[in-house]
Amino acid sequence: MTATDWIGFIGVAILLIAFFLNIANIIKSDSFLYLFLNLVGAGISCTASIMLKYIPFVIMEACWTMVSALGLVRYARKK
Repeated sequence: MTATDWIGFIGVAILLIAFFLNIANIIKSDSFLYLFLNLVGAGISCTASIMLKYIPFVIMEACWTMVSALGLVRYARKK
């Protein structure tokens, strides 16, 4: 596996961990941890997509990262 593969794998793993924890009712979708894991996972996945030069995934992961960042801003304002 290449470095790009590993970076992508780590990003996707973080996203799937967040999803699993949410589905298992361990964390809520509006919690800091869920939003943070999505931000980090999507950002890492976006980096791998940039390295692969696969624009559809770059767009998707960049949007996912921005939406997660917006969620964290709203979370911070609520506190």
